[in-house]
Amino acid sequence: MAWFTCVKGKVAGLNRLLCVGKSENSHFLRHLYRNTNVSVKTLGTLRTAQVSFINLNFPKQESYTAAHAMETKDPAVEEDSCDTDSTVRTNRGKRKNEETDEAAKQDSRKKHKKKFVKQLRPGERHVPPPQKRNTGVSFSREHFEETSYYFEGGLRRVYPYYFDFTTYCKGRWVGKTLLEVFKSEFRAESLDYYNKAVKEGRIKLNETPVDDLNIILKNNDFMRNTVHRHEPPVTGRPLEVLVDDGEVVVVDKPASLPVHPCGRYRHNTVIFILGKEKGLSGLHTVHRLDRLTSGVLLFARTLEVSKKLDAMVRERQLEKEYVCRVEGQFPEGEVVCEEPILVVSFRVGLCRVDPKGKESRTVFQRLSYNGFSSVVRCLPLTGRTHQIRVHLQFLGFPILNDPIYGSSAWGPNRAKGGLVGMSDEELLDALIEEHRSKESLHLLDLPDEEVSGKQLPKKEYSDGAQEHNDQINSPESSGVACDDNSCKLTQEEVKAEGSQKLNKSTSAAEIEGEINGAHKEKDSVSDEASRTAKSNTFIRDNLCGECKIVRPDPMEKDLIMYLHALRYKGPDFEYSTQMPDWAKEDWLQD
Repeated sequence: MAWFTCVKGKVAGLNRLLCVGKSENSHFLRHLYRNTNVSVKTLGTLRTAQVSFINLNFPKQESYTAAHAMETKDPAVEEDSCDTDSTVRTNRGKRKNEETDEAAKQDSRKKHKKKFVKQLRPGERHVPPPQKRNTGVSFSREHFEETSYYFEGGLRRVYPYYFDFTTYCKGRWVGKTLLEVFKSEFRAESLDYYNKAVKEGRIKLNETPVDDLNIILKNNDFMRNTVHRHEPPVTGRPLEVLVDDGEVVVVDKPASLPVHPCGRYRHNTVIFILGKEKGLSGLHTVHRLDRLTSGVLLFARTLEVSKKLDAMVRERQLEKEYVCRVEGQFPEGEVVCEEPILVVSFRVGLCRVDPKGKESRTVFQRLSYNGFSSVVRCLPLTGRTHQIRVHLQFLGFPILNDPIYGSSAWGPNRAKGGLVGMSDEELLDALIEEHRSKESLHLLDLPDEEVSGKQLPKKEYSDGAQEHNDQINSPESSGVACDDNSCKLTQEEVKAEGSQKLNKSTSAAEIEGEINGAHKEKDSVSDEASRTAKSNTFIRDNLCGECKIVRPDPMEKDLIMYLHALRYKGPDFEYSTQMPDWAKEDWLQD
């Protein structure tokens, strides 16, 4: 037994010695792993030697456990014990905590690394990098509270308000001065207006007020132009919500209301009225209706529902039904028009039948005829711009009061059979000139350059030119400056007082009286009360030309076109409205 006790003591001493040697070997390997100058081949040789050393001194089962533990992908937490020291390595040979420490050091070096700042030459201007635009953000309460509505004479009106047009510098503007850009592309206002706006700090570049219009634009320059904005009135008929079930919102859109902000319209739009008066925001547009068209309009509440409905549109699972009143006696029976439609001008919004256009198909059926005009049922099987209106014009039965496709600018036959007899540029010029002579340019929803008589270069007619959301000029000012010192009011005063004052209402007569420097008495309102109401609601701007102009109210015929979206039907839903008065069989035009 003595020899057994002796051997046992020697084995225990050898194990302790082996444990110390193994620990020292691990520290040595750790040091080598941290040394980036050591080759992979050398590290592999040392690891093999370490495993061989373990196999020589451990029982077979233990050596397998140790070697396997070194290759495991889920290392345990490192302990002081030599038996677990080899189990904390990752499959790359590094300790997990070492990788974490190294990553932390790299992050720290990045944070403390000095940012490279380009040295500007004398006189050179710094341009900050562009900010990312969040295209998913919809209109919010902040936008809705820019101004408020009031009703007068059967019209919905918007109090004038300050608004910022913003845009990044276009590629074609780089190297040009601000003066050159305003002169060539934003001609709704005079150069005198822009010079005065600079003096008042209304034009900013990268959020810094511009003091000289001769500043040269650079790539990524961010431009801001603050204007005093006036919106045209629209019909005062209420916007009726037909359905709101948590997935879709269906409304009966009155004529004269645009669906979403565009051109001169912002608050007088379906989107803003729903947000301001119904508390409905973040809606997804499924389809659109022209401003002068009335009827069923569908919105999706969520992105998922929007995608579902879009898929139905692409697969032609949705059926849309319209009614309209056209000139003359429309043929009986079903009439199908399959003429391709080409967009002549995106900017003005004009289309015509052309072999180079997109495939289109519309089915028509006469419902009634009163001796002068016909009510026609329309089923558009494709969704081209102005499809129903263009096809009816081609057939020789334009909508009775269509300001574009019923115009005599198309020629004596008004493009019946697709015969125009003039170029697209000549057609656009003729259309604009006809409505200018009738003082009805507002019916075309033209950009301000055409409305103010400062037409764009002809090359911009057919290619669409610049989008509305890129405009940085006032969308409705006429270029007439207010020289009367009595009408001056700074933006700071407006922002400080205007938000509370805009909630009170006044009449159009009172507004007109204030602009002309006179006051018209009202039987129900005292002189003092009228003056208070006027000052609290209408704020004149010293640079705004619209503040000096008294425009006549639009007539009812200017606010409506005899085209109505009657029904919107899908695989498992159907939404519809009542027939409009003008679609009744016994209706006669005034």
